[in-house]
Amino acid sequence: MLELKKGVDILVEVGGVKAIDGANTVFEQYMDSETLKKLSKIKNEEALIKIANAISMCEPKGVFLDTGSPDDIQKIREMSLDKGEEKELAMKGHTIHFDLPEDQARLVKQTFYIVNEDEKISSLQKFVKRDEGLAYIKEYMKGIMKDKVLMLGFFSRGPVGAQGAVPAIEISSSTYVFHSAELLYRNCYENFDKEVKRKGIFYTNVHSEGPNRSEDVPNARIFMDRSWLTTFSTFCTYAGNTLLLKKGNHRFTVDYSTYYKVEEELSEHMFITGMTGPGGRKTYFAGAAPSGCGKTTTAMVGTDFIGDDLAQLWIADDGTLRGVNPEKGIFGIVEDVNKEGDPYLMKCLREEGTEVIWSNVLIDENNVPQWVGNGEETPKKGINYQGKWTSDMKDIAMSHKNSRCTLLSTAIANHNSEVAESPKGAHIKVITYSGRDSDTMPPIWIAKNSDEGVVIGASIVSKATATEIGATGVKRQPWANAPFIPGALADYMDAQFKFFNSSKYSNGNRPIMSGLNYFLTHENRGGNGIGLLGEKKDVRVWLGWLELYVNGDIDAIDTPIGMLPKYEDLKKLFNESIDKEYTQELYDMQFSLYIDNIVKRIDLQKEAYGKEENLPPKLFEIYDRQKTALEALKTKYGAIVTPEQFIAG
Repeated sequence: MLELKKGVDILVEVGGVKAIDGANTVFEQYMDSETLKKLSKIKNEEALIKIANAISMCEPKGVFLDTGSPDDIQKIREMSLDKGEEKELAMKGHTIHFDLPEDQARLVKQTFYIVNEDEKISSLQKFVKRDEGLAYIKEYMKGIMKDKVLMLGFFSRGPVGAQGAVPAIEISSSTYVFHSAELLYRNCYENFDKEVKRKGIFYTNVHSEGPNRSEDVPNARIFMDRSWLTTFSTFCTYAGNTLLLKKGNHRFTVDYSTYYKVEEELSEHMFITGMTGPGGRKTYFAGAAPSGCGKTTTAMVGTDFIGDDLAQLWIADDGTLRGVNPEKGIFGIVEDVNKEGDPYLMKCLREEGTEVIWSNVLIDENNVPQWVGNGEETPKKGINYQGKWTSDMKDIAMSHKNSRCTLLSTAIANHNSEVAESPKGAHIKVITYSGRDSDTMPPIWIAKNSDEGVVIGASIVSKATATEIGATGVKRQPWANAPFIPGALADYMDAQFKFFNSSKYSNGNRPIMSGLNYFLTHENRGGNGIGLLGEKKDVRVWLGWLELYVNGDIDAIDTPIGMLPKYEDLKKLFNESIDKEYTQELYDMQFSLYIDNIVKRIDLQKEAYGKEENLPPKLFEIYDRQKTALEALKTKYGAIVTPEQFIAG
């Protein structure tokens, strides 16, 4: 169980401010009259004391309060250029930011939860006890902003007023972090007090890059204080480590949903997108995938794009599943983004009119960003995250695998801004789960019920990606949310079963749940070619088939792992939606069940979950039932079972 406000509040302990009078004294010392006037709009004393302690701890040379006004946002842009955290590029509104070579992704080995002595925490997480976290912050964060400006802002993780939205305070000495925050989050300065009262909680995030030197990165830490909903980040600038509104606060929301909003809310590592079906109907999807596994591409395939990374879900009063994107922008990986696979995004990146912050790509001689997989001619030289680069550097790619672009979602041509900004959220009818799987599961399958849908999410596996420093090999990625589940895995799983089985859903509004897999290869499916069996654009077909199925337009083939598409339905969709011929041979390669591989995967999951305490028994019941049915199929048909054999019975 998570108990809020338990143990020493580290921010208060280090800052030393315990009451509002002391907070006002700090404000008078560090703020000019204009900033004091801005701050006077915020009345919540708990928030003001948090802010005062951050100022007292960091000891900045001044404070800048970002109200979200056009003038303040422009000031942030100018400060970032003046400070050198960003540089202008050839295209108007485009800037480049370079993180240190050692700080190119989430520092997984340096990211910890701060926990109390008796708290249970996920076996997948790293943690420090409260006194150890306090000692680090006292040593490294006291006075860390002595020669810097402390930047302060109030943001909402979701449309203001949405049930799943949570207000948050962002504090940083990095102008790049604040520029990113204004592109990615909704400034709620005008509504902060009201939103805190509505939600009952708020998050506090404190970051400073310090001297921003390579030698300091080993001392970098990213801490999440579960009990006090406060993050601390030092000696790094990569947004995944420093813009704690993102993954840091996502962790808190997972925690809060798991322990305080059971059967009401979930916080997921999911895209939200809509597909237009027959008659112009709109069907919305929420889909989980580990970072670097095609989540942004999948989201943008939709006709009504909402978000590419995170989702706050809840069951509304009318019995429908609703979802909002806590972000209003994109912090997307650019490797392999090109005109063929990502036309909407490429229009923003290569044509004027969109504000874009680039990070860790190559900047060529013409001051134009370049990256691996962009489908364009490779430049001979330029500057990237490690310094000067030339095309004969065989051991250094021109752009880092985790290089990014940050921009407003409204710039994307297929973005549905009306739905994205509605506090009512999008009506989610389909949930998908995917990873990187080259040899086991088919491209798409639908769970027979909600319990089996939860198990699909629990069974995601993926190769480690460039988003995580220090992670290698193939690993389990439960719900693609594993790095962000603070509490016991059993508690999170129990919350999933209860949410998707809730009696609060009205008739016909319980979502279908499915698995997606884009990564099957020729060599693992008996093909004559090399590489992937499919293409990026095939994603439109997989989502299109789900759209038809959930609305009752087609049926499917019943198998032990779930429902599979029929060949004729897919053939028609390939032809109509992406003008591509889809052969029976390719269908059989993709949708035949490779029994031994699936059974091996089930055994892997059972062994791993068997080490966890107090897991819901139904997980193992479903694994056992599926394994028994698969082994019976193998006895009847052999190790590879085709869809036609299921149809024939």
